[in-house]
Amino acid sequence: MSSLALLQLVSPALPVGAFSYSEGLELLVQRDQLQDRATLASWLEAELSRGQVMIEAAALRPLRHSLSQWQVSAEQGKVDHGTDVRDWAQWLIALRDAAEVRAQQQQMGRSLLQLLADLGYPLPDGGVDFGWPVAWAWAGLSWEITPLEVVQGYLFGWVANQLSAAVRLVPLGPTEAQRLQRQLQPLIEMQARSLLDVDPKQLWCGGVGSAIAQLSHAELYSRLFRS
Repeated sequence: MSSLALLQLVSPALPVGAFSYSEGLELLVQRDQLQDRATLASWLEAELSRGQVMIEAAALRPLRHSLSQWQVSAEQGKVDHGTDVRDWAQWLIALRDAAEVRAQQQQMGRSLLQLLADLGYPLPDGGVDFGWPVAWAWAGLSWEITPLEVVQGYLFGWVANQLSAAVRLVPLGPTEAQRLQRQLQPLIEMQARSLLDVDPKQLWCGGVGSAIAQLSHAELYSRLFRS
């Protein structure tokens, strides 16, 4: 059942609006820095290896632990405002340089948390004002997806969303996108296993180019995507 729940969570039919974001890819394509499958593959590999998505993936397990403690406290009738969860959420959103990407994280997080609440899995306080990593960790906990699968799914889903944007931006057909998704699977698997027990606050992010692209996206005269 865990694997089926994971399939639902990574499905492109999940109504969280991920299709409307490019996370800087649009600017890179317009500046001719991403031209084909090879340059896109290099970009995605670099982000998986040392980008912000890596730190968020590493934070999913401690987030799950904090969410579990919050849930237990609520079931026992204890006063618990989810302080640890909020601290993690604020730290993660503060790592994002671009206001557009911070808004993306918040919007997708709210959408997923609202969906989970509608399906019978509300947060202990019924709130939905958390970012995407918190929402993803809560989905994993609520649907009893294993911690490793939660991390794998987070990375896989991020790549899938980037490829969805790339199909509309780069001269890249859907078959090539699927070939690239499969090519990146060993790296996703390796990163998921290596990040599972790592303290995210001990990691460093080398995604300077990504941050600049995301910040500069807001200055585009015309654009297809929201980030």
